[in-house]
Amino acid sequence: MSTRQPLSDGKSLHHRAEGPVTAPPLLLGPSLGTSTALWDKVAPELSVTHRVVRWDLPGHGDSPAGLIGPGATVADLAALVLALADSLGLDRFSYAGVSLGGAVGLHLAVHHPERIERLAVICSSAHFNGSRPWEERAALVRAEGLAGLAEGANSRWFTPGFTVPELVEDHRTADPDAYAACCDALAAFDIRERLPEIGAPTLLVAGRDDPATPPAHLREIADAVPGAALVEIPGASHLAPAQCPEAVLTALRAHFDGGAKRGMEVRRQVLGDTHVDRAQARQSEFTARFQDFISRYAWGEIWTDPTLARRERSMITLTALVAHGHYDELAMHIRAARRNGLTPEEIGAVLLQTAVYCGVPAANSAFAVAQRVLAEEDETAG
Repeated sequence: MSTRQPLSDGKSLHHRAEGPVTAPPLLLGPSLGTSTALWDKVAPELSVTHRVVRWDLPGHGDSPAGLIGPGATVADLAALVLALADSLGLDRFSYAGVSLGGAVGLHLAVHHPERIERLAVICSSAHFNGSRPWEERAALVRAEGLAGLAEGANSRWFTPGFTVPELVEDHRTADPDAYAACCDALAAFDIRERLPEIGAPTLLVAGRDDPATPPAHLREIADAVPGAALVEIPGASHLAPAQCPEAVLTALRAHFDGGAKRGMEVRRQVLGDTHVDRAQARQSEFTARFQDFISRYAWGEIWTDPTLARRERSMITLTALVAHGHYDELAMHIRAARRNGLTPEEIGAVLLQTAVYCGVPAANSAFAVAQRVLAEEDETAG
């Protein structure tokens, strides 16, 4: 589900939230001159497994311009992001950001490590080539506005022949004073000496054709942050999520989506090692994606959702399997129900309920399966 929030109250960043409210939170930060639209081709896919929250920089998109002023710093922007997270009840979250949004992520990981679960820094840097270019750009924008600068957006953001008109329009219509204040933040940013302190699992994504933050900038971060990983995307310039969304999505999924790993853990807890090992041993190249699908979504998303207890999920699963006549699966899930704490009497009560709503013949077959499984359990125990 995607929710576009109304315009900000004037005191906080505008944001857009997508995905299940119970899913792990993931905040997405924008580049200077863009809006939440930067993530349009990536966020909906990420929201399948995460509660995705995109936010607008001050004076960009629908965020108020007055949230920052001259002399602003990346720390100021990071404080606004934390205030947004607090308002949403997000104590700890993963974070991905592009360019200035990536700098915000680095600041959060260094100065607020207790808040960051995992970090991805995309087409960004630990420094932005000194203060002078940004001071000059800020002065230009304050004097002349953004129309002239926006004319060169394509050459700074994309490879020749590629454009995203909506993002160029975001650049043109941003508030000049807020844009200039963001330039001030970039001018003052240099976090290189603090990079070794970052403890969150960190992914760096570089656009191989990025003139603003070339791959060397991302390699510098990767070399300094313990355990960091680096991905370079061929054919991508500065706004990689807009130009090469599939490549960015693949990298981010691999980094942020612990669903398959969590799912495999839960799958083993519920179904038992013997069953899972047997399923894994039968896996082939043809079935590998299906096995990953089961681990990632059935076990990594549904069975890990805390809304229902595992014993409740077992009851629902038994009923669904009886309703559809999946008796081989029923045997497996009767064993799982026992692991999840259901007594034989409770299992019998569930199957009796199915006689009313699924039909007596279906329940008759289900009782036969359950009787066999429970008898095997008694023999093993004996």
